[in-house]
Amino acid sequence: MGQRQSVNFYTPPPAMAETATTPAYQMRGGGEVQRVAEAITAEVHKAVVGQEETIENALAGLFAAGHVLLEGVPGTAKTLLVRALAQAVSADFKRIQFTPDLMPSDITGTRIFDQRAGEFVFRPGPLFTGLLLADEINRTPPKTQAALLEAMQEHRVTIDGDPYDLSDIFMVFATQNPIEFEGTYPLPEAQLDRFLLKLLVGYPGPQAEETVLRRYHDGFDANDLAAAGVRAAADVPTIQRCRAEITKVRVEDAMFQYIARLAAATREHRQVVLGASPRAAIALLQVGKALAAMRGRDFLIPDDIKAIAPATLRHRLLLRPEAEIEGISADRVIESILDGLEVPR
Repeated sequence: MGQRQSVNFYTPPPAMAETATTPAYQMRGGGEVQRVAEAITAEVHKAVVGQEETIENALAGLFAAGHVLLEGVPGTAKTLLVRALAQAVSADFKRIQFTPDLMPSDITGTRIFDQRAGEFVFRPGPLFTGLLLADEINRTPPKTQAALLEAMQEHRVTIDGDPYDLSDIFMVFATQNPIEFEGTYPLPEAQLDRFLLKLLVGYPGPQAEETVLRRYHDGFDANDLAAAGVRAAADVPTIQRCRAEITKVRVEDAMFQYIARLAAATREHRQVVLGASPRAAIALLQVGKALAAMRGRDFLIPDDIKAIAPATLRHRLLLRPEAEIEGISADRVIESILDGLEVPR
């Protein structure tokens, strides 16, 4: 029998008046996605300096109910971003440090014998949470990676033949280091495709880095987000309402054709061995609609697709070896395709 994680979240009274001090997630009506996104972003920025595009794309992934792969060198606030996001949406947060000796049962959970009850009982693993940070996912063997990716796809785990449902808001943020490859197990293309987005987290600009230094000089503690003023700007029911609102974003025939042509163009590009699959095209549509709603529109436009195309497609394209030797990246290929694609009006 399935077991669903039970988490109590505050649900605001429906009759509560909308005032200047009312949190965005307590408001109703049109444009709720934009209000909630702005409120969450403001809270995350209390902990994370800069990284505007990364935060916007991470939020788009949350609203589109997908999983996100974060790639960047150590020390670029990947973990801090996810922790701040979890606190801003009132979601449970757990972190798994992936290591070569990590077993599938270490993340999914296992059955243990309860001597007092005289029977085996299920002890849930860290997968049973709201937002999960899978840190350095490429440092654990493929068997454990597969267990995580199966949970991502099915939103449940199976232990001894019994299914256990994960949280309604269950979402994985996985990180990997693009520099170190010794002792790693790179994710194959089929598993990378399970991630809705792949975000590249770079170094902050000079001004942002100065702000980081000043914050730490003034006593900022990355391990105490409450002291930094990060508050709940949303809750799980709010996120679910936003997801329902995003499904109502209008998409004209010309936009369906634009997305389909974009996906097809990746398969025909001379530098690409493996192009975007139909799943990738669906991801473009889903994330594009989320981005449109976050920007205050109830209709999809080409700029939404252009903005999200690199993050949606970069991990789904397999380039020819000669292209990589020449230093041509997936982002450069995507940019060239977008430049040559006729934009619907």
